[in-house]
Amino acid sequence: MDRLDNSVRPYAWGSVTALPELLGVPPTGAPQAEMWMGAHPGAPSRVDRDSGPVTLSEVIAADPEGELGAVTTAAFGPRLPFLLKVLAAASPLSLQVHPDLSQAAEGFAAEEASGVPLDAPHRNYKDANHKPELLCALTPFEGLCGFRHASEAAALLSGLDVDGLKPYADILHASPEGDALREVLTGLLTADRAALAETVAQTAAAAERLSGGTHADTPQGVAYATSASLARHYPGDPGVIAALLLNHVRLQPGEALYLGAGVPHAYLNGLGVELMANSDNVLRCGLTPKHVDVPELLRIVRFEAGEPEILRPDPVGGEEVYQTPVEEFRLSRLVLEASRPGRELAGRTPQILLCTAGRVTLRDAADGTELVLERGESAYVKSGSRPEVSGGGTLFRATVAV
Repeated sequence: MDRLDNSVRPYAWGSVTALPELLGVPPTGAPQAEMWMGAHPGAPSRVDRDSGPVTLSEVIAADPEGELGAVTTAAFGPRLPFLLKVLAAASPLSLQVHPDLSQAAEGFAAEEASGVPLDAPHRNYKDANHKPELLCALTPFEGLCGFRHASEAAALLSGLDVDGLKPYADILHASPEGDALREVLTGLLTADRAALAETVAQTAAAAERLSGGTHADTPQGVAYATSASLARHYPGDPGVIAALLLNHVRLQPGEALYLGAGVPHAYLNGLGVELMANSDNVLRCGLTPKHVDVPELLRIVRFEAGEPEILRPDPVGGEEVYQTPVEEFRLSRLVLEASRPGRELAGRTPQILLCTAGRVTLRDAADGTELVLERGESAYVKSGSRPEVSGGGTLFRATVAV
């Protein structure tokens, strides 16, 4: 068992207070957006095995099968296949999608062959892996996820009574659903930005006007309020209109959202635990000053409408498990009571354990050593270890699903 020393990413959309409060440290005054726990090369965690701090990436590279186990290395090679984060959003993230495994491999190979530097601002693929992800709310959490049905999106656009939106509403009313969503998103992303900026401004003004009063708590009012808020953060951005094509989601603490390949989404605000495949592949659709590769984006997006599924954990052997269809990761939650005996977390795969409330003690069943995790602290457990967990608190457990 190794206590993790983790990096915090200072992205502009991050909260000034949420992560410091979780970690029990004073705010720096700057945004703190994500705490990364794992072995991603962008910000690997560090451990100290009595010879000084070293990255978890280096530990695993030195003995992949000893650290990860035969099952994990056979399935995913000599690397930790997941990345655990705590995400603290105070303002909206970009509207984005992630590729599937074959798309990521193809895109990465093409950019490598073309000699596009990994740090180039127009680079799409940082690695050859897919990035399915699971977000579990620690506080009330809001986001956009997946396409609304075309008829619902058309009604929202028509309700704003903005001349520049009428052609898009007509397409959504008249065309087959998938084709309509594709045509409207394509039109928004390829339109002349200067010409579209006036329509975006009119959309924001109308949305602001219609989001209050008797509409405030209605689905229509929430959609309009979201669009108006996005316009304040990203004036003139096509994503302000594109957001009206997407479902608005509110998660309560303990609820989760799974995001597969090709699903457009944007996190809006809140604190959550995020678990994903170990990748950094993001294609942006809007709500960003960064590069948007429209042809590649349209190759990746799945133009399928429907209500997003809000996940609640299933009780499995004393844990609460968030079920997803991927093998790279498995997220579970343990709510421990000090008056009850500890329980063993044996496994053939590596684990990262994160305490989000209270105080939890890990005891190695083999040699009796103990590690105490306070709120915000985390630990790496190599394959084959059998830690016993006890105490009073909430522990999230990330491991491999195979």
